Amino acid sequence: MSITSAMYSATSGLMAQSKALASISSNIANSSTTGFKSTGTNFNSYINKTSTIDEQTGGVLATTYRNISAQGEIQSSSVSTNMAINGEGFFVVSEETADGTVAFTRNGSFSTDAQGYLSNSEGYYLYGWALNANGTVAAGNKGSVDSLVPVNVANIKGTPKATSTMGIDANLPSDADTGDSFTTDMEMFDSLGVSHSITLSWTKTGENTWELDASDPVLSSDATRTTGTIAGFPIQLSFNTDGTLASAATVAADGTTTPADLSALSFTVDGWTTGAGGSAVALNLGTANSNNGLTQHASGDSTPSVSVETTTQNGYKPGSLTGTTIGKDGIVRAVFDNGETRAIYQIPIATFANADGLESVTGTTFTQTAEAGQYQLRTAGDAKAGTVTAGALESSTVELTDEFSRMIVAQQAYSAASKVITTSQDMMDTLIAMKR
Repeated sequence: MSITSAMYSATSGLMAQSKALASISSNIANSSTTGFKSTGTNFNSYINKTSTIDEQTGGVLATTYRNISAQGEIQSSSVSTNMAINGEGFFVVSEETADGTVAFTRNGSFSTDAQGYLSNSEGYYLYGWALNANGTVAAGNKGSVDSLVPVNVANIKGTPKATSTMGIDANLPSDADTGDSFTTDMEMFDSLGVSHSITLSWTKTGENTWELDASDPVLSSDATRTTGTIAGFPIQLSFNTDGTLASAATVAADGTTTPADLSALSFTVDGWTTGAGGSAVALNLGTANSNNGLTQHASGDSTPSVSVETTTQNGYKPGSLTGTTIGKDGIVRAVFDNGETRAIYQIPIATFANADGLESVTGTTFTQTAEAGQYQLRTAGDAKAGTVTAGALESSTVELTDEFSRMIVAQQAYSAASKVITTSQDMMDTLIAMKR
């Protein structure tokens, strides 16, 4: 190898170590960047062999790679819409909210922008499957990114729900006299979300027997306005000697009774003056021979009364959006102030056969390549796809101790290569001096 060839080899070493130092510098700078994937440097030797004489010139080529498939540590966040993927896969994102090119990222620093879209710290919008009212994916082909829409949590309106089930947990006073009657109130909602009040009348008809009747509903805001016609009452109730509910029977207009299954009691309300459709409500008064629901025990008061512990019903008025929650399956749910919770989106996880083959757009965002393979849209937690952790972020995969070690090695190699050049220069100077 000639002196000139030695200088060329040393120069290639300087260039290679410069590239390694650039990789180290980028990693250190992004040690706190959410979802950042660290880079490394591969060194490959090369030899030029001439055809005229047996002379070989050695050198080095440096190439940078990014360890995209590495899992960063998951750290908690105070922002509920921040997300981290625990396992394989990427979020699907785009720089546009419509007709944009999709990209893939592990940077889950999503927050709501002024238009209600979820975007991360790099300005990419999160995409997901829109869900129907029943919680199923609206799109036909879930396997294509064309089935995805930008996730937007603004302008989501609450919907009313008509009461379809009603339950009562109460004690009827066994020390009441036959003929004593007591009243309690229950709230229910029609299909338009209007609140109504129903007055229940409890009359003791004999030893261990009671009759439950109900008045037509009235507006909860105006008790003088009757709003519908109720049917399904009266109901005759019998209790065991230990105070547990024994059986029930419906009472016809002529006074005849028909045994009824306690688990199948119901009533209807028709003719709503609010314009709502008719209501059919399952009535849960408890289980036979059990202390849940209705019981008949002594009140212990000089003036007995019906003691209502709890009443339940599943209807509600239209609510206002108070926030969102994200499950580990990637389902985004809207939460309303009326207690309604509704699934609105599902965030897919995109997986690749060779994630390390993706092309870097930034240190946290990537695009598909032939080397990476075709993307697969999966439900979070399904097969190869990781799960979604809400209120968390994936930290950078940079390990500073490793970077400092690499820096020391690069610095020493760079110094050594530079010494080769200075030595070669001294040798060249000696040759020139000999000629003089």
